[in-house]
Amino acid sequence: MAEIQDYMIFLLISLIPTILLRAIFIKKRSSPRLPPSPLALPIIGHLHLLGLLPPHQAFAKISSRYGPLVHLYLGSVPCVVASSAEICKEFLKTHEISFSNRPKTIVSDYVTYGSQDFSFAPYGDHWKFVKKLCMSQLLGGRTLDLLQPVRRQEIDCLIELLSMKAKAGESVAIGSELLRMSNNIISRMVLSRRLSEDVHDAVEIREQVREITELTGQFNLTDFIWFCKNLDVQGFGKRLKAVRNRFDKMMEKIIEEHQTERRKLKQTSNKEAEVAKDLLHILLDIAEDESSEMKLTRENIKGFILDLFLAGTDTSAITIEWTLAELINHPKILQKAVQEIDSVVGNNRLVQESDIPNLPYLQAIVKESLRIHPSGPIILRESTEDCTISGYHIPAKTRLFVNVWAVGRDPNHWENPLEFRPERFLSEDGSAKGQLDVRGQHYHLLPFGSGRRSCPGTSLAMLVVQATLAAMIQCFDWKVEEGNGTVDMEEASSLTLPRANPLVCFPVARLKPIPSM
Repeated sequence: MAEIQDYMIFLLISLIPTILLRAIFIKKRSSPRLPPSPLALPIIGHLHLLGLLPPHQAFAKISSRYGPLVHLYLGSVPCVVASSAEICKEFLKTHEISFSNRPKTIVSDYVTYGSQDFSFAPYGDHWKFVKKLCMSQLLGGRTLDLLQPVRRQEIDCLIELLSMKAKAGESVAIGSELLRMSNNIISRMVLSRRLSEDVHDAVEIREQVREITELTGQFNLTDFIWFCKNLDVQGFGKRLKAVRNRFDKMMEKIIEEHQTERRKLKQTSNKEAEVAKDLLHILLDIAEDESSEMKLTRENIKGFILDLFLAGTDTSAITIEWTLAELINHPKILQKAVQEIDSVVGNNRLVQESDIPNLPYLQAIVKESLRIHPSGPIILRESTEDCTISGYHIPAKTRLFVNVWAVGRDPNHWENPLEFRPERFLSEDGSAKGQLDVRGQHYHLLPFGSGRRSCPGTSLAMLVVQATLAAMIQCFDWKVEEGNGTVDMEEASSLTLPRANPLVCFPVARLKPIPSM
């Protein structure tokens, strides 16, 4: 009897591996077909494959081996990476509704007061209301036309500063000055004030924008590994609380100033005392209006204004900085752009926004820069339901990374993709008519995203970038001291795409004197 028992135990032990393997095999056969995936490690999944590279570069390296649609586990979070125009179109157009949400992360959720803003708010009634408000009150064509003098004045201030530097033979940290200019444009549009007039506030908001974009663009282990939920392994928590508290304190101060002004206006019957309302005044009106279709809280207002500073300051400054760096490295292209401006505008006045439609080569230069150096290198979404992409099953709650940076460098759509060649955006007659646009209709060029959640500030960004760049190259030659006079093109890791090393160069006046408006 004992021998039979021993035999049965031996048989059972022998069969266990077979049973387990069969169970795994059956499960694998019955499981939906997921996209190709590298070998994952326990607990961390594929996080080890990201290494020290910026995320967009790491994803591009993985996709070059496994294809344009890759399934990854970042810790315990299922993710897919899209790296071709065809795959991007399926995600962002065919299945747009399924991928209209952005995932919550520790950083984004905290700085936006629990996703009470616009950019990270769930797709729904509140998001639609705020987008409509944004387009009607701030970023619509009529408002942009009315605020053209604001943009002109800030560009003039930049040119005046650069002129002083040129006379003194001093170098300029271009990124810092561009960030100051774009920050002033947004603050005057939103708050009716120039933050640079208050040196403390100006420095604060610039530092906050850079800190938040850097934190948001890095992988936080707390978001991906379950046992790190309550641990601040990378020290993000301390930095996060500090920057949010600083922003909150500054915004409370500005809101109180607006409310004091509003109370004074209500106490007077002198209609001439009324002032034009900025966006913050409009948001406060809605918050106080009991009949408004959507109630706005104080957190909604602060989160929305933070979005505008994040989206409207760092990105424009970064794009101009990258473009100028490319032009310094390609003097023939720079000279051709200068000749175009000279022939259209002349030397007796500064180039203006109204001249841009007549400067197709300048437009092509900016498009080419956005292709190679998109200010938002990755579009981040999360699926709300199961769907099928290119025959592969994508489960609900899967995080989507659209690698805009890789798509813009795809050799299947771009000849010599790493070459800076603006001519690819011009027709045979040298015009920009009928050529590729940057507004999300061409899926191999997505610097501003595509669809409902594309950047609502595209028109403003293009106006600021093109007009500023045109004025800078019309008025100055640009010299650098690096090596043989060229600029390195190394990228840093961030939500946006900053340079790893700031662009520092010497402006040399071309026009003497530099004409006024």
